[in-house]
Amino acid sequence: MEQGETLWNVVDVEATCWEGRPPAGAVSEIIEIGLTVVDPATGERTGRHRVLVRPVRSTVSAFCTELTGLTQAEVDRGLSFGEACRLLATEHRSGIRPWTSWGEYDRRQFQRQCRATGVEYPFGRGHVNAKEAFAAAYGLRKRPGMAEALRIAGLPLEGRHHRGEDDAWNIAALVLGLVRRDAWPDPGAAPVTAC
Repeated sequence: MEQGETLWNVVDVEATCWEGRPPAGAVSEIIEIGLTVVDPATGERTGRHRVLVRPVRSTVSAFCTELTGLTQAEVDRGLSFGEACRLLATEHRSGIRPWTSWGEYDRRQFQRQCRATGVEYPFGRGHVNAKEAFAAAYGLRKRPGMAEALRIAGLPLEGRHHRGEDDAWNIAALVLGLVRRDAWPDPGAAPVTAC
C-alpha cells in the first residue's frame, strides 16, 4: 500500500450470463463495474461510480437483462475492457488502493478476463474477501449472500440487487459496518495472485 493512501475501493461486477449453458463460442465477460470509494477513517462512502463495459465474445441474454437490468444496447455504448481497466488504474488508483469484493468471483473474473485479453490486471495485492470477513465477524458457518448479509446487519438494500453500482454501494455499507466493529482484516496481509 502506498504511503498516505487512506481510501479503499469496493468493487462489484456484472457479467454476461445465461440461464443454462452459454451459446457456442460465448464466454462470460464483464459488462458493468460498480465501484464505491470508502474512507475507513471517517466511516463514509465518498464516491459512487459505474463503468459500462462492451463485451466482444458474448452478448447480453434476456436472462442477463432480467437479472441485472442491463441491455445489449446499453453496454454497446460502454468502454472496451482494456479502457475500463486503465480507467480503474488512473482515476480510481486501483493498483494502489486496497480493495474488496463480496466473495472471490469479481477478483477471479478480472483475472480470467485479463489473461484472455492480454490486458494488464488493474488491481494491487491488497484484496479482502468481504463475504469471508463478514462471516467471521458474525460467527457464521455459511457465508451469506450480500442481500442476506444486509438483513443480518440490519441495513437496507439500496437500489437494485445484481446491479454493479448498487451492489458496490451496499457492500461498502457492510464493509464500513465491519470497520466500526473492529472486525476488518488488514488488506496488506491478504495474498492475491495477479495476472
